[in-house]
Amino acid sequence: MSKNIVVAIDGYSSCGKSTLAKALAKKLHYIYVDSGAMYRAVALYFLRNNVDTQNHEQIEEALKNIHLNFHSRDYETHITLNEEEVSEEIRQMPVSEKVSEVSALKEVRREMVKQQQRMGKSKNIVMDGRDIGTAVFPDASLKIFMTADPAVRAKRRYDEIHAKNPDITLEEIFENIAHRDYQDTTRAESPLVRAQDAIILDNTDLTPEQQLQFALDRVESLNR
Repeated sequence: MSKNIVVAIDGYSSCGKSTLAKALAKKLHYIYVDSGAMYRAVALYFLRNNVDTQNHEQIEEALKNIHLNFHSRDYETHITLNEEEVSEEIRQMPVSEKVSEVSALKEVRREMVKQQQRMGKSKNIVMDGRDIGTAVFPDASLKIFMTADPAVRAKRRYDEIHAKNPDITLEEIFENIAHRDYQDTTRAESPLVRAQDAIILDNTDLTPEQQLQFALDRVESLNR
C-alpha cells in the first residue's frame, strides 16, 4: 500500500461515522482522529467560559487557550481538553445543542483544520466529520459519505445516551438531529456537502460489521 493513506469519512450527525472510523482505524492499525470530538471539546470550553459566539475577539482569545490531544486507552481513542479527560462530557446534550453553532464559526474551523492537517501529514489516518473530504483533506486517498434515514439516526442516538440521561425523549433527539442537519448544511463556512469523488454509504439497514466490510473493501481497492 502506498505511504501516508488518509481515509475521510463525512456525513450527517448520528450516522455512526465515528463507530465506523474507529473500527476501520483499529483494523488497519491507522491513527483515528475524531474531528467531531474536537469541535465538541471547543463547544464545551465555550460553554464553561461563557464565550460569546458573536464576539470575534473573545473567540480568537479562547482558541489560543484551547489545547486538544488524543490518546488511546483500552483500544479506544480519548480526547483531552487542556490535559483534562472530557470524552464523556462532550457527548452530553448541552454540548450537542451548542456544537453546530460553534463549529460554524470560521475562526474555530480554521484552527481545527490546521490541527487536523498536521496530524495527517506523516501518518496513516482515518478521520470523520462534516468537511474532511472537502475542506480538510480534499486529496484524501479514500472518501466515504455516510447517510441514513433520520428516524433511524434518532433512534440510534437515543439508545446511545438514554442510559446516561434517562430524562431525554426520542422527540427531543429527533428535533436536535433535524436542527443540526439544517445548521450543518446551510452554514457559510465549510457546509456539509458530499465531495464529488466520495462514495455514498447509506447505512439505514446495515450492521456495523457490514459497514466495516464496505470500508475495508474500498481501502483494499486502493492497492489494485
